[in-house]
Amino acid sequence: MDSRYYERAPHAIEQDFIAREFISRVYGWMGVGLALTAVISLLTVQSPTLLRLFVYNPILRWGLLLGELGLVIYLSARISKMTVGAATGGFVAYAAMNGLTLSVIFLIYTAASITSVFFVTAGTFAAMSAIGYVTKKDLSGIGSFCLMGLIGVIIASIVNLFVRSSMLDWLLSVLGVLIFIGLTAYDTQKIKNLARNIDPLSDAATKTAILGALTLYLDFINLFLYMLRFFGQRRDD
Repeated sequence: MDSRYYERAPHAIEQDFIAREFISRVYGWMGVGLALTAVISLLTVQSPTLLRLFVYNPILRWGLLLGELGLVIYLSARISKMTVGAATGGFVAYAAMNGLTLSVIFLIYTAASITSVFFVTAGTFAAMSAIGYVTKKDLSGIGSFCLMGLIGVIIASIVNLFVRSSMLDWLLSVLGVLIFIGLTAYDTQKIKNLARNIDPLSDAATKTAILGALTLYLDFINLFLYMLRFFGQRRDD
């Protein structure tokens, strides 16, 4: 066997270890975000005051949604220039704000169906994330296709606010599930590749892990919401 294999092997093993360590940090942050969102959602739906402020008040509800959008854009564009504390605070703030907005699902769907769909989503997410991590195939093409599809779904969803077509709504739900299944695999692979070119002890690694966690968090939440439209049992059914 070529002696150069033995020269490269220790470095390859070290890189694989760094990648696994980095990915575990990403999933750790993602778990923190999901847990915080769930807790805030449950506390909100149990508080008449918070419900009046953030669910039944359309002005504050839309303000909160726009604030979330602005925060995601800001974090994605500026996180490399932020301190670790600011990046952490931004991620935590977004997860908490999302908990307020997502509390509405407890008013629409039964708790049992929300729980069951959550576990279905978790299983699907875990499977696709594992595929994205272990596959040797470049998923960039799938990622680009899914991102273009997501733009189309967003535009069609806005149109459907006025058209109110149940058939279009069903089609958009199908596309949404497929798109975020693909994005989960693509984003996992992208995050894994980032881990190979970063100092694991640097502040940049921590901020990149937070940004990766935000990306996968968004994939999970959107996949969950689209699946809920399929499998969730509404309270008025």
